[in-house]
Amino acid sequence: MGWLNTLFGGKTAKEETTMTKLNIGIILGSTREGRVSPQVGAWVKSIADKRGDANYEIVDIADYKLPLLGEADAPQAGAWNEKLASLDGFVFIVQEYNHSISASLKNALDYAREAWNNKSAGIVSYGSVGGARAAEHLRGILGELSVADVRVHPALSLFTDFDNGTFKPADLHLTNVNGMLDQVLAWGGALKTIRQ
Repeated sequence: MGWLNTLFGGKTAKEETTMTKLNIGIILGSTREGRVSPQVGAWVKSIADKRGDANYEIVDIADYKLPLLGEADAPQAGAWNEKLASLDGFVFIVQEYNHSISASLKNALDYAREAWNNKSAGIVSYGSVGGARAAEHLRGILGELSVADVRVHPALSLFTDFDNGTFKPADLHLTNVNGMLDQVLAWGGALKTIRQ
């Protein structure tokens, strides 16, 4: 059947998927006053936008003002799930709190289920040891949500990539950010075919 579409100028489903740009959300994983995740997220987005290979957008969980899961009615949960459902993959900006992710990110993850499923994710973490422990905790949660997290992981140090709360990343991180985005898009495109 695909050869008929090609013969008469139509596109196969596979070609259509290949030509459509994926929508990737860069999720800011903190709501804390004075947080630096917006700086890190903007940096990742600036690198991503130069690639021109997907539609990238910042998704700030602080904008959704989600109450603690189960403690109150949450009409915002519908808008949160709708936003996640519109995305094909994610880049999580994760800071380490007590060897783990922030409570606000865990809460936001728990507010959705199907909207996460069968999508790809990259992680950009920061902390005293590059946020590595938070990233590892996040990987376990993403696995339970059927999110395929990629291997390449830019890890930023509070000692060398920040100066008094201002984010000043070393140039060496560019390679890892681009490598992570390559994997997020490759996996995101493949997983999109099983969601259709």
